[in-house]
Amino acid sequence: MPITASRALVRQAERWFVRHGVPQMIAGYDFDRHILPRMLPFLAVVVVADLAWVILQAGTGTARWVLLTIVVVAGLAGWSALTRFGRRLPHFSHRAMITVLVAYAVVPAVVPPLALWLHDGQVKITVTSVAAFALLFAGSWLATSYGVVPLLRRAIRHAVDDMRNSVRLQGRALPLLLFVTLFFFFTGELWQAMNRLPWYRLGLVLSLFTAVTILAAAGRLRDEIGRVEQDLSAERLSSSCQRTPLASLPIEEVAPDGPLRPVPLNARQVGNLLLMLATRQLVQALVVGIGLFSFFLLLGLIVVQPETAEQWIGEPPAMLAAGLPVPLALLRNAALLAGFGSMYFAVTSMSDVEHRRQFFAPILDEVERTLAVRAVYLAVREIVLPPQPGPPRPAPVDPAPVVEAGR
Repeated sequence: MPITASRALVRQAERWFVRHGVPQMIAGYDFDRHILPRMLPFLAVVVVADLAWVILQAGTGTARWVLLTIVVVAGLAGWSALTRFGRRLPHFSHRAMITVLVAYAVVPAVVPPLALWLHDGQVKITVTSVAAFALLFAGSWLATSYGVVPLLRRAIRHAVDDMRNSVRLQGRALPLLLFVTLFFFFTGELWQAMNRLPWYRLGLVLSLFTAVTILAAAGRLRDEIGRVEQDLSAERLSSSCQRTPLASLPIEEVAPDGPLRPVPLNARQVGNLLLMLATRQLVQALVVGIGLFSFFLLLGLIVVQPETAEQWIGEPPAMLAAGLPVPLALLRNAALLAGFGSMYFAVTSMSDVEHRRQFFAPILDEVERTLAVRAVYLAVREIVLPPQPGPPRPAPVDPAPVVEAGR
């Protein structure tokens, strides 16, 4: 293979995975080399925010604001430098990793007690501060490990595109969803339940719908991965690598023996693909849900008078605000049916042939492309960074024969 492939090209491909929210596709993706260096900017922001809080609590006069400005400016400069540093995917030694973790763990045990001592002369380690630092670290680790921020960024971009094409999307999705949900809108029992249901319980119901959507996407993803990985032909690999750092590679020389052999995915890689698929599905369902909510809200304002709502509920309905004849039950009813319709849309888009072609196939194309780029990346990486031979294993020693007594 001509050396248009190099270590720099492999690193560029790895950064492409990071930007597209699938960092788990990187070979040997581990904590000290890939995750912790990219966590450093966020961890630095947490530490700077804690120091700023101490300054605000303990300082007085102009000196407090001067010191606070210095800390904030230094924190922003450090955040920018650490962000550029993390994009290079540096390798942390074991000692450097331990140093960073210990330094982060020391901050909640030292800084808040220092602020209390400067404020009222007491020294006390607050459990709340330690727990907050631990939760922020765990959240940063999960978000960095599975590319949550790039996935959300791409999902928002897709949501904007979906909203631009909302007429086409809603025109295809709403008729079937209204056929399924419209009958429930005029059910008196549902209005009674929605009039008494607190908002947080409605949020739990919508979360349940979201969980069902994710479970359906997980089951479909496992079926699709096996199908996609069977097609790693040169044509598919070449088309998938367009607009990636691997676009200039001659695919016929990367795979001279025909289609590449698929490398099995581990559990974390499957989880990363599931997160990518679920994020895209949920954003598309959200756009459809906004359309459903708007329809039911408008329908309720036109059809359901306050007297009708009172007759269905059995008592005067709670209103949104004084002087606004909008029952809260109407808003909750519209939100519930929009959530149910969005879940139904997401599930049917993965199973129904026509809906799958219109709505799910474009999302699945992203998964197919990711797997194809991963196959080329692994093939190139094996050429550029061949596995080092391990030490020779000692020859097996036959166990000594057991001599029984009396023989």
